[in-house]
Amino acid sequence: MLGEVELVLDAKATLGEGPSWDSKRHLLYWVDILEKKLHLYNPTTGVNKSIALGQMVGSVVPRKSGGVVLALEKGFYFLDLETKNLQAIFDPESHLEENRFNDGKCDPWGRFWAGTTDSVGTNQAGALYCLGKDLLTKKKLGKVSTSNGLAWSPDHQYMYFIDTPTRKVVQFEYNLNSGHIENPIDVIYFAEDEGLPDGMTIDDEGMLWIAHWGGSKISRWNPKNGKQILSVPIPAFYVTSCTFGGKDLNELYITTARMENNHSKIFPNAGGVFRIKTSVKGCPTYQFNN
Repeated sequence: MLGEVELVLDAKATLGEGPSWDSKRHLLYWVDILEKKLHLYNPTTGVNKSIALGQMVGSVVPRKSGGVVLALEKGFYFLDLETKNLQAIFDPESHLEENRFNDGKCDPWGRFWAGTTDSVGTNQAGALYCLGKDLLTKKKLGKVSTSNGLAWSPDHQYMYFIDTPTRKVVQFEYNLNSGHIENPIDVIYFAEDEGLPDGMTIDDEGMLWIAHWGGSKISRWNPKNGKQILSVPIPAFYVTSCTFGGKDLNELYITTARMENNHSKIFPNAGGVFRIKTSVKGCPTYQFNN
C-alpha cells in the first residue's frame, strides 16, 4: 500500500507544520511556526522558497482568486505571493495577547477554519474559528487547548477535529451549505505510548491519516470503528502534520519539527519534509472561496 519514506527537504525546521497542496500551481505550501516563515516547495524542480512574515504562522491555504490566506499570530491575512504584500482581514482574539493561531484548512465549501492556542497549550484558552467568503469570522468552538487537525469526510457529512491534549479525534455532523457543526462524538483515542495527535488529513476512502507528536509516525485510522489500520514510522520524534499532493493526489507529504531536539543523533533529519507514495488517493486541499 505504501512506498518508502523519502526525505524531500532537509529543512531542519524548528516547528514545520500546516502542509497544503496547491493543485493549480503544483506547489506544496508549509510553514515554520516559530521561525515565522511560509515555505513554497516545488517538487518538480526541488526548489523551496521562503517568505518571512514577521509573525508566527499557524497555517496556510490557497485562495481561489490568487495568492494564499494565512492564519497568523495576529489573525487572518491575505498574502500576495508575487509582491509579498500582507493584508489583514480580522483578528478575533486581539484581546488575548498570549494567543496565536495554529492549524487550519478550508472546508469543501471554501471556508477557512483555523483554531488558536496559548503559550501553554493545555488550559482551554483557545477556540476554533471559521472565516467565510464574506470575510466574516464565526467562533465555532470554545475552550480549546491546542487546536489542530481538521478534515471533512468525502461525502461532506462529517467534520473531524483534534484538540491535541485530549488525545482524541471528535466527529461532528457537518452541514456543507451553512457550515454548521453539531452532535460531537469521540471516534478515535490515542494511547499513552502513541504520542499526541497533531495534524491530519483524509483519503477518498474516508480514512484519517494522523501525525503523532512525540510518536515518530503517521497512522491511518477508520473513524467508523476507531481502529488503527496501519502505522508508518517517520524519522523524527515530532511529526506534526500531513497532506496529500502530487498530480494524482497519491503522495503524502509530512512535516516535522526539530524543536527541543534531544534526539538529533537518532533523528538527524528532524525538521524535514518527507513524502510517501500511497495506493489510495487523498481528498484535495480546498481553496478559500474568495
